[in-house]
Amino acid sequence: MKRLLLAATLALAPALTIVAPALADDPQHLVDSSTLALEDLVGGNQGAQVQNYLHKAQAVVICPDIFRGGFVFGGEGGACVMSARTSDGGWSDPALYNLGSGSFGLQIGVQNSEVMMLIMTNAGLNALLNSQFKFGGDAGVSVATFGTGVAGAMAPALNADIISFSKSQGLYGGVTLSGSVLSNDAGAEQKYYGTQVDARQIVMEGQGNNPGANPLKTLLGRYGQ
Repeated sequence: MKRLLLAATLALAPALTIVAPALADDPQHLVDSSTLALEDLVGGNQGAQVQNYLHKAQAVVICPDIFRGGFVFGGEGGACVMSARTSDGGWSDPALYNLGSGSFGLQIGVQNSEVMMLIMTNAGLNALLNSQFKFGGDAGVSVATFGTGVAGAMAPALNADIISFSKSQGLYGGVTLSGSVLSNDAGAEQKYYGTQVDARQIVMEGQGNNPGANPLKTLLGRYGQ
C-alpha cells in the first residue's frame, strides 16, 4: 500500500508543477483564456445568479484553468486575472495572479476547474490587492463558494466579502478554496505591460494598459454593468 501511495503521488507531481505555470508564462494567453472562461461561467446553469452578483461586484478574479490532483497528498495550481470597476463605470485592465496550495488528507482524483471570484466589498478587494492572500487565513474576510453546476440557496453569499463560482471537469474529493494562496505575479505584469506596476496601480489607478485586454473588459461591461 505504501508503494501504491508513493507511486500515485510521484505520478501526479509533474502535472502539479508543469500545468500551473502554463498560462502564467504567456500573459496574453491567460487574459484570452479568462475571457473565454467568463463567457462560459455566465452561460452555465447558474449564469443568471452569476450575473446578478457580477452587477454588484467591485472587482472580479477569473482563473480559467485550475488544476487539482492528488492521492492522499494533493495540490492545486493555476493562473488568474483580476479586474476592478473604474470610476467611469467600466472595468480596469487586469492584474495577474497565481493560485496554489498543497494539502494532506482524504482525497483522490484529478480535476480541472474554471473559477470566478466576485469581490463584493472593500475589505475583500483590499485583502486581494495585498501581495498574497490565503483563503481561510484572514478572519476578517468571508468567502462563499458555489459550484455552477449545483443548485443551492444563495443566502450564505448575501454578506460575503468574496463569492466564488466554479465549473469543474473530473472527480476530486475533499477540495475547497480554503488554504489556497492567491499571490500577485509582478513578473508576468511587467511582461504584459512593459513596465513595472503592481496590482493596485493597475486595477485602482489605471496605470496598466494593454489593448489585448479589451475583449475581456468589453465582456465584463456586457455582463456586469
